[in-house]
Amino acid sequence: MPVIVATIKVKSGQGSEFEAVAQELAAAVNANEEGCSMYQLCKGDEADTYYFVEQYRDADAVAAHRASDHFKTLGRKMGAFMDGAPSILRLQEV
Repeated sequence: MPVIVATIKVKSGQGSEFEAVAQELAAAVNANEEGCSMYQLCKGDEADTYYFVEQYRDADAVAAHRASDHFKTLGRKMGAFMDGAPSILRLQEV
């Protein structure tokens, strides 16, 4: 099963705005993507840093996620609050 951890740095002072859109995306993914078994927004100790932890049934489910309208639309909205491109860690469950 593919596992993805997306690390996102947010512009200082815009965490609340980012969280609102990111939670909207998480809700849309969890409601509409059968092939996604986990899509969770997390925050660690580092200021202005968020993580999406994602787990998919297979590579086709990852492709379907990336092609979805909600990912494209809400991803663009989140981009306004992001401080650069996300860092993507791709893992395979063993």
